[in-house]
Parts: sequence; structure tokens; C-alpha cells
Amino acid sequence: MTSTFEGFTDTFVDVGDVTIHARTAGSGPPVLLLHGYPETSFMWRHVAPALADSFSIVATDLRGYGASSTPADDATHITYSKRAMAADQVAVMSALGHDRFAVVGHDRGGRVAHRLTLDHPQRVERAAVLDIVPTLYMFEHVDLNMAQTYFHWFFLAQPSDIPERLISSDPNAWIASRFVGRQKGQDAFDPVAIAEYASFFHDLGHVAASCADYRAAASIDLVHDGEDRAAGRRVRVPLLAMWGESSYVGRSFDVTRVWRQYADHVEGYAAPSDHYIPEEAPEFTTDVLRGFLLAGNQA
Repeated sequence: MTSTFEGFTDTFVDVGDVTIHARTAGSGPPVLLLHGYPETSFMWRHVAPALADSFSIVATDLRGYGASSTPADDATHITYSKRAMAADQVAVMSALGHDRFAVVGHDRGGRVAHRLTLDHPQRVERAAVLDIVPTLYMFEHVDLNMAQTYFHWFFLAQPSDIPERLISSDPNAWIASRFVGRQKGQDAFDPVAIAEYASFFHDLGHVAASCADYRAAASIDLVHDGEDRAAGRRVRVPLLAMWGESSYVGRSFDVTRVWRQYADHVEGYAAPSDHYIPEEAPEFTTDVLRGFLLAGNQA
């Protein structure tokens, strides 16, 4: 496990059926940072230290990723539901003494952040979601472009073990493929980061867990999202939506308008990046997040 988080402490928090790895530093209002696929908390290496001068930062590995536990999936996929992942994060923040906090999630972490605000509204001060629109909305708007660009959603969700077998045959190539063509400009993606993420995919447990994450998204997560919509449950806290100006999400959706169908108070920003916003545009990400998070503490 590589670390460039100077001044951060690695902590392992037992939250019941899993142990969650967290990197912590700073003082001030607490902020939880959640990563995307196929990454770990390492993706926040440029942003977290910069925010730690104003906030108590907690950057975690989601269950099934990084140095956190990889429990076996179950037939309903509830083990890797965003509800289970969100509950992990609430338990981590409780264990660290943070009753109310802001949450920022990129990609899969953004989906966990969305679920967290719905399931635990009393714990969240404000939320930011990076380069996503809600899972339910995505599945209800599948077209050829989405299926080609996000083919991994459908590949990883296959009910057989074929995804695990194929990924395990060459995990380095699979992880590298997730970044090719999903970044703005011609510069190669940080090879240190790719090596960090790929190192976990040499373990079958991590490969299986990440597939279970996507199987849950295509099944139990949609049930939970549909129940929320039917009941009129929305994100009530201020929500920041950020997207890459070159990303599939940025090119395909009016992101702010979509999120206003799910949340009451939405502000949106296009980042000078493709999908991996905190790694491609760390200064922009830090500045926008700092302004959004500080606004909550000045209100």
C-alpha cells in the first residue's frame, strides 16, 4: 500500500462485519472522502492534504476495495449494496467522533454518498458528488453511447464468474484500460497510481468484491432507489455536483438539472478534466470543494 499522504494517519476501523481502512488528518469540520472504481483512497492524494489545513479529513477505502475488508457476496447482493457501504462509512465517522459531517464522493463513492444522505440525513451537513448522475437515472437512460462508454457496468454485473476470471487473467491490463481514453489531454495517467490500484486486483477477493459492487448496482440498489422515489425521499442538504467537461457524464447530461430531480439545493461546476476529476484537476477540485464546504460552516 503506497502512501503519499504526508501527515496522515492510517487507521483501521472495525464496523461489525467488515474493517474499513481510513486515512485521517487535519482539524476543523469533518469531511469524508469516498473514492471510485477501480481506485482507493489513494485517489485523493493531491486533494486531501490541501483540504486538511481547514478540515478534519477522513479518506476511506470502501468495503471490497483497497485495504478494507472484502466479505463474500450473497445471493441478493445486499452485502455490496450502497446501503451497506453507506452504513460502513457512518460507523467509521462515529468511531472517529464525528456526529455530523460533509461527504464527498467520486464515481462509486458518489453513489455511496447519495445513499448515505438518504439513509442517514441526520448525519450529513452537505454532500458533493463527482462525475455521476444517480444510478437509477443512468439505468433508465441507457443508449448506445452509454453502453459503449460504460460497458463495464454490464460486464462486471454479469451473474457468472466470467468477469472475475477474465480480470484475474491480466489485472494490470484491466486496470490500465479503465484510464485509457478517460482523461483530458495526452499525458499518460500517473503510473504510480495505476500500479497502486492494480496491486489490489491481483487478489481474487478484491476482484470478486468489485464485481459484487456492480451486481448490487444493477439489482438491490435499484430497488432501494425506486423505493425512495416512490416515497418522495430526496436529498435535503446542499448538494454540489461536479463533472468533467470532457467526461461521458459531462457530455451526455445536463448534470445540474438531473440532480435537481433528486435533491432540493443543487449547485454545479464543470471541471477542466475528463472522468478522474480529483487526479486530473486537483487544484480546481480543491478550490471548489473548499468554497462549498466552508459555505456550510459560515451559514
